[in-house]
Amino acid sequence: MASLNLRCDSTHLLPSRHVTRTRPFKKTWIIPKRLNNVRMGVMMSEEGDVFSSSSSKSNNGSMGIELQPDLVSFGTLAAEMIPTTMVSSEVEDEEFDLDRPTEGFASIPQAIEDIRQGKLVIVVDDEDRENEGDLIMAASLVTPEAMAFVVKHGTGIVCVSMKGEDLERLELPLMVTRKDNEEKLRTAFTVSVDAKNGTSTGVSARDRAQTILALASKDSKPQDFNRPGHIFPLRYREGGVLKRAGHTEASVDLTVLAGLEPVSVLCEIVDDDGSMARLPRLRQFAQENSLKIISIADLIRYRRKRERLVEFTAVAPIPTMWGPFKAYCFKSLLDGVEHIAMVKGEVGDGKDVLVRVHAECITDDIFGNGSGGKQLAIAMRQIEETGRGVFVYLRGPEAKGIDLTHKPRTYDNTSDQTEGVSFPVASREYGIGAQILRDLGVRTMKVMTNNPAHYVGLKGYGLSITGKVPLISPSS
Repeated sequence: MASLNLRCDSTHLLPSRHVTRTRPFKKTWIIPKRLNNVRMGVMMSEEGDVFSSSSSKSNNGSMGIELQPDLVSFGTLAAEMIPTTMVSSEVEDEEFDLDRPTEGFASIPQAIEDIRQGKLVIVVDDEDRENEGDLIMAASLVTPEAMAFVVKHGTGIVCVSMKGEDLERLELPLMVTRKDNEEKLRTAFTVSVDAKNGTSTGVSARDRAQTILALASKDSKPQDFNRPGHIFPLRYREGGVLKRAGHTEASVDLTVLAGLEPVSVLCEIVDDDGSMARLPRLRQFAQENSLKIISIADLIRYRRKRERLVEFTAVAPIPTMWGPFKAYCFKSLLDGVEHIAMVKGEVGDGKDVLVRVHAECITDDIFGNGSGGKQLAIAMRQIEETGRGVFVYLRGPEAKGIDLTHKPRTYDNTSDQTEGVSFPVASREYGIGAQILRDLGVRTMKVMTNNPAHYVGLKGYGLSITGKVPLISPSS
């Protein structure tokens, strides 16, 4: 894949190379903007922000950003990216066939066919014995009998996964805002509902099935529902399991792959004693009820073979305050947001690569008022000292805490926190970062994090974690 015309293709701050300039200034930054369909940059003089270099050394003979002095005028310059090539991510995994299911699980095509026929399937994260499982089926094909089975064997909290456009059409807002969501997995619950027509109390299997069918209908209107109710709609993240490795996304992905409306039913399975059923029990339950059981990791692999959510655009050598890195630019095909991977050394065989995936936080990363900026600096320094590693900087919708009015209030709490106000990438919301790492050739990695969370479905990207490295400041 060649990049021919990128002119510093990012909307965040990137430090420039040494420039022949008409007036002295300290450090040079490029803030790209578009002018007559050509990406340009604005120069700013400033002391060390984000990845800034402590010196403006020339990087002669290397490919990357070529600054053109003849185009330098007051505050503007042009930067051109030299063509470069990366190995396509379509290369088949050495470890496994992307279509071959994990041992002990049904194949994704088998599950898709059952969904198409209105059957229930069981979905778990991966082969981890401690995983919980959800009963999932297409909402447009639900019946009172199927709902009775779900209520009998599930938690009783019956959810319906839906796309944002349908939730907005039905005027179903989130139960809490994203920044206020304290649920462990940040599941996006909306207000609960019951159908007004054809139901009584809303709690019976028949009433719940009626409500679900109404949610799945394109003809339904906001006034067709009572709020609150006994069915809990969930907001699906665009991009599905390739964006967020959750049951919400898996359930809608399956219905879409089956050619049905993108609305699905899901409910967690409980054991006879009321505890969450774990994988050994889920396998037994699936066999007893002739149900297919699949993993989100396998669904990620299945979709990854057929779809892409990011594309590589360019690479440039970048001097930073910690040392020289190569900056790889990737563009999201979902929203056009551009992300950066700072690579030190050669990834080589992709084994045991030191990795940090960092969600953008303006106030922390630029102004340094919080743990996020400190962790960025610690991670970059550790990678530099190791001589080999990748720092993925996720921007835009991937970042947490971009609401600037919310940030000052966060600093009222001065207590030390493990991850602080940098809002680390959630354990299920790493899809873009995982695809970037995969494209860079990473296979196994040592993740720099203070978060003990298990990263769900990571195997679906051909990635695995061999260790975790805490982000510890030398002064601590």
